[in-house]
Amino acid sequence: MAKRKTAEERYQLNLNQQKRKIDDFIAHETEWANDLLTWYRHKKIDMPFDEYRGCAYFINKEYLNKTGSITLLYHAHLACNKELSAFTKENAFDVVRYKYKTYAHVLSKGGY
Repeated sequence: MAKRKTAEERYQLNLNQQKRKIDDFIAHETEWANDLLTWYRHKKIDMPFDEYRGCAYFINKEYLNKTGSITLLYHAHLACNKELSAFTKENAFDVVRYKYKTYAHVLSKGGY
């Protein structure tokens, strides 16, 4: 017969799952931010400031010094995924640009 988990064990399990989701989110968004910067560099186009601000936030790991900001962005990420259509080759660049503009807007509204 399996032993039931205590409240402390369940709490730690849930905490570890949430941390893993946030870590995956950070890794994914940092990779996309680097890709977006590379795309702009390759096309020799100046990146708009709001998009740059969203990218720089992940690349410079600013979330380490700003408590609660990454959770705010994670919720914005979930809202964007619900709102936006599926990625296709044709619209992927625009979707990524929109997400980083949204991140910059959320950070400014949140006081970060």
